[in-house]
Amino acid sequence: MAGSRGGDFDHLFKVLLVGDSGVGKSSLLLRFTADTFDDLSPTIGVDFKVKMMTLGGKRLKLTIWDTAGQERFRTLTSSYYRGAQGIILVYDVSRRATFTDLSDVWLKEVERYSTNEDCIKMLIGNKVDLEEHERVVTKKEGIAFARQHGCLFLEASAKTSINVQRCFDELVQKILDTPSLTADTTQLKKNLLRPGETVDSPVPDPGAGCSC
Repeated sequence: MAGSRGGDFDHLFKVLLVGDSGVGKSSLLLRFTADTFDDLSPTIGVDFKVKMMTLGGKRLKLTIWDTAGQERFRTLTSSYYRGAQGIILVYDVSRRATFTDLSDVWLKEVERYSTNEDCIKMLIGNKVDLEEHERVVTKKEGIAFARQHGCLFLEASAKTSINVQRCFDELVQKILDTPSLTADTTQLKKNLLRPGETVDSPVPDPGAGCSC
């Protein structure tokens, strides 16, 4: 069991959500953790939530970090890549710029700041609930991009909950299947800390961050 309050989980994983502002990262996180939807304002800096789940007979604690997409927050969010076992890259299927920025901006950020060589990447095309004529990025394009860059891939809708649970299930299962990402549970706890915190600092309240 991982060293934790009560020792009630087998693994502690850190997952990061990245992508342009307005693609729905916060809404995906809210749908996954609380099964609700809200048209949220852009995140300021970094927010995070904690989610317990059981997969493959393992009790898991996920700390999911929701980063701001605006360029002015890049230097603030770069430190949060440290130790993440999973990184979710999100784009909006109705805004092509959010798709092209994945290779122009976000994958470069992952390469620059990620500290886990075997970190699992997942690509999510969000907002598939929109009318077909509003879509500008095809599913075929998403699949091709994911194959090129070694990402898992799903299209989803935070609004209607389509595939949201499945996205996290598939990501976490892949992390569980990667021995190097589950080996050191002590290090996993350290990886969840905010810059400046120590292992002995109080565990942060998952509802205390910016909820935007």
